[in-house]
Amino acid sequence: MVEVVSIKFKNRGKSYFFSPGSLNINSGDKVIVETSKGIELADCCTGNHFVPATSVVQPLRPVLRVATADDLRVAENNRKREKEAFDICQQKIAEHGLDMKLVDVECNFEGNKTLFFFTSDGRVDFRELVKDLAGIFRNRIELRQIGVRDEAKMIGGIGICGRPYCCSQFLDEFQPVSTKMAKVQSLSLNPTKISGSCGRLMCCLRYEQEAYEELIKKVPKQGAFVETKDGYGTAVQVNLLRQTVKVKLDDDSDDTLRLFKANELCAVPGGRPKDGEAPPSVLVYVPEEEEEVEEVVDQWVIPFVEEPPAAEEPVQEAAPKSRRSRSRRSRSGKGAEQARTGHEGSKAPEKAGDKKAEKSEKGGEQTRKEKSERRSSNKKQNSGAKKTSVKTVKVEAKVQHQQADKQDKPRSEAHAGEVAAKEPGKNKNNRRRRYYHGKPKAKTGGSGAGAQ
Repeated sequence: MVEVVSIKFKNRGKSYFFSPGSLNINSGDKVIVETSKGIELADCCTGNHFVPATSVVQPLRPVLRVATADDLRVAENNRKREKEAFDICQQKIAEHGLDMKLVDVECNFEGNKTLFFFTSDGRVDFRELVKDLAGIFRNRIELRQIGVRDEAKMIGGIGICGRPYCCSQFLDEFQPVSTKMAKVQSLSLNPTKISGSCGRLMCCLRYEQEAYEELIKKVPKQGAFVETKDGYGTAVQVNLLRQTVKVKLDDDSDDTLRLFKANELCAVPGGRPKDGEAPPSVLVYVPEEEEEVEEVVDQWVIPFVEEPPAAEEPVQEAAPKSRRSRSRRSRSGKGAEQARTGHEGSKAPEKAGDKKAEKSEKGGEQTRKEKSERRSSNKKQNSGAKKTSVKTVKVEAKVQHQQADKQDKPRSEAHAGEVAAKEPGKNKNNRRRRYYHGKPKAKTGGSGAGAQ
């Protein structure tokens, strides 16, 4: 392996290998190199890299240095001289009446040589033109005749495909192109449609030919007798890029065409058989394997992050309304009404139960099923508590009665009344008293002192 750098001169397509030596050169740098024609300024298209020794043409010339500011200033002056030389040469060609077209002018980096490129249909005697140009520029003059393809490569431009010319972009050498390539690629044989701006056949026909030759091997030719999975027929139209064939089946009475893929049909060797002969079966249907398409992740797309579900607010149960006794409900009057409303002329404050009900509505309504289950559970708990409470009360009363009998005490107020009735002398204070609302009534009758 040999360490080299790829160098292009005036970005003309073809690149050459040079030895970088101890320099670390990057792509796009301007460098000064040593060539067989002298020192030149060139562009580095590929930095330091290694290639096999067999691909290097010896001797491998070195890169002298990376271009400095002085080198770039010299190159700018040479470009100005090239424009002046181009105009002067055109004037001299017109004066001598030569049948030639000037294409480009190059001045070397050292400034001791000027090269003129031209095209012409035949041979041109330009000896007098060279003498005139040498007397004007006072350096070595060289005229070089080139072809129309080289002219297009130097000038550049946009092709019918909408992209820059292939020859000026990446093609190193021109290869022969024939009309047979256009026929294989199912293109029109009209010269104006398959020719480039240079007037020759398009270069892209040549380097696309290998791909078309591989595709042709997988599909039958147009007009061939083919066997499909639906029967026998004739191939009417072939699309190489899509690998599809339109077939006119023999069983179809109408002029209907069916579209088949390349793996769904096969050409019958020997063509259509004679009348009375059965066509051989040669089709072996192999389903196509679906290619796994890798998902291309776009680095500039903002990733989608799922938001966590919102936490549900706890449901607050409404406080049960307190049941008022009948005696309290029966009360009426201004005092009771003011107790409910706060004071006269003011609005009644919101009840605590209503506020809690509103909060429960905000937190989320409970379903009827949940409410019914809750009610049934509460009823069971209440019924169980009542039963236990009744049993405990009965047991406690029984124990109290037994203790009272032992100590000769009354069991309750009713029992004490019965005992007092049997023994009137003991409980004189347990008399029934009557209270009257309003003024006491005056006593009538009796002694004179009571009447007064």
